[in-house]
Amino acid sequence: MSTTAVQEQEGGPAPVDPQSAKPARAGRRSLASYLAMPVVLAIVLLLVWWAVSRRELDSAEQERLSFSYIVGLTQDHIVLTVVSTVFVLLIAIPMGILLTRSFARPITPPAIAVFNIGQAVPTIGLLAIFAIVGTFGLGFKPTVIGLVAYTTLPVLRNTMVGLAQVDASVIESARGMGMTKFAVLTRIELPLAVPVIMAGLRTALTINVGTATLGAFIGADCLGRLIVSGFSGNRPFITTVGAILVAVLALLVDYLAGIAEDVLRPRGL
Repeated sequence: MSTTAVQEQEGGPAPVDPQSAKPARAGRRSLASYLAMPVVLAIVLLLVWWAVSRRELDSAEQERLSFSYIVGLTQDHIVLTVVSTVFVLLIAIPMGILLTRSFARPITPPAIAVFNIGQAVPTIGLLAIFAIVGTFGLGFKPTVIGLVAYTTLPVLRNTMVGLAQVDASVIESARGMGMTKFAVLTRIELPLAVPVIMAGLRTALTINVGTATLGAFIGADCLGRLIVSGFSGNRPFITTVGAILVAVLALLVDYLAGIAEDVLRPRGL
């Protein structure tokens, strides 16, 4: 009979493999995985620059593909993404907290249905509706409103799911220790829900970067202007460069959101 079997029969603990005893660092990435994405994106941008510099550009292409013009559109695109995402957080997280409270259960289904309208309507149609309404005009404002309406639902749902998955016994224990409902929410529920909420935020950011491109159709300054001008002027090279830049920006934003997700995740999760 093996030593392990004897120890189990005698009630003693079985030997533990030192390797299996090490706690797993769930969700933590290695240094190589952190560096891989920036390197790939830098290579892509260098290839785009090389292709633009070696091509004989006409006057329209020189204007649209100049460094200053692209940087300006990229900054405008980032502003659209950040502003719309801030509004999404200000709406979705408080609403998600409210809808997970027991007193709000009767209004949860209709509230979700209202927020679901934003994703049910095609994005370009949603932007056109807000642009047609005279109050919003054209350009920045209707684009931000359309992005907020389109991407609130993922953050709202993830907030609700993250709060709902917190173990009820943990909440009861905290209440038994004398903590108020607000303290339980801020010190236990929300920290434990952070990974799920951040996953929703990461999704919303990536969607916003791609969808903001459509703002060019209603007069917003963004990288979509390259794509639209390439189509309208029958210059596929400009369209291709614009599409690649949008893709690179979306991947970069997703990468940075992934880092924030790792940093903000509570230890042990």
